[in-house]
Amino acid sequence: MKAAVLVKHRDPLKIDELPTPKPGPDDVILKVEACGICRSDWHAWQGDWSWIGISPELPIVPGHEIGGVVEEVGSNVKRYRKGDAVTVPFHSACGHCEYCLKGQPNICENVVIFGLSTGYNGGYAQYVLVRNADFNLIRLPENVDGKTAAAIGCRYMTAYHGVVRAGGKPGDWVAVHGAGGVGLSAVQIAAALGKNVIAVDIDDAKLEKAKQEGAVAVVNAKRDKVPEAIKEITKGGAHASIEALGVRETTTNSVLSLRRGGRHVQIGLTTKEEGGMVPLPVDLFTAMELEFVGSFGNPHPDYAGLLALIAQGKLNPKSLISREVSLEEVSDVFRAMSEFKTMGFHVITRF
Repeated sequence: MKAAVLVKHRDPLKIDELPTPKPGPDDVILKVEACGICRSDWHAWQGDWSWIGISPELPIVPGHEIGGVVEEVGSNVKRYRKGDAVTVPFHSACGHCEYCLKGQPNICENVVIFGLSTGYNGGYAQYVLVRNADFNLIRLPENVDGKTAAAIGCRYMTAYHGVVRAGGKPGDWVAVHGAGGVGLSAVQIAAALGKNVIAVDIDDAKLEKAKQEGAVAVVNAKRDKVPEAIKEITKGGAHASIEALGVRETTTNSVLSLRRGGRHVQIGLTTKEEGGMVPLPVDLFTAMELEFVGSFGNPHPDYAGLLALIAQGKLNPKSLISREVSLEEVSDVFRAMSEFKTMGFHVITRF
């Protein structure tokens, strides 16, 4: 099979012919129809995240935003057959630990991530192996295609879970810091759920896209002091604030933008500059009874609600696909990501 392989950090991916994987008894092989190019893949290409235990042995095939069709089925697999249209959460879970059993497989004790965990090649290839398929595969509704599945594969489903974690009610103010893939997804989802959304970024083009996706106000962090601007717009601060980039400044701005009793949701994972450590105004958390909530991926049981909203036309992740590319173009996309020149989702559809 043809695949794009990460051989050395920050070098162009190698386009290579690899053996097509074979399923074990509990596994399936997916024929990949589409795979998103996520900033998490870019972080892996940079060599980030060793401080949180993500440091796969190279070479590895990246890619964890996968939409495809079941090609081959292991002998023990009961729920899926060849030809089924599916997606798979990027966090592949064991199915039997404490967290899997209580419906939180996104924080499984034995979680592995396609293209980011040693031995788990991802979707920058014609075929991908999915282990423990009966537990990890998600069947797609008839009117949800492979490109949509790739669009929701990480950034969109992560944003959905983050908006759910933000809580609140229709009419609440939600600030979204960073209008990249996760941020634009969060804007669209929160707006569809009736929230008043403020998008924050330093790029006017991305802020204009955020308006198109439902933001009622935008703040350019290059020109404005973000906490003051948000408190002025909301007459007191956001009820919830979502950090979707993983940068010290945006995390601080998010917290300082909250009203009393507000909730900060941290989705973005940091870069080497932060190394996972960001100073926080802890006295404000006490005095204003603020909350700091982490949000990772999307639990398998919550896909039902997400896919129903998409199937009903209430959410439209494909509107965030800005470009379809080939395997050979992935390295160019990574270089553009290094300069923050990408907008929305880039999706591999030509293998």
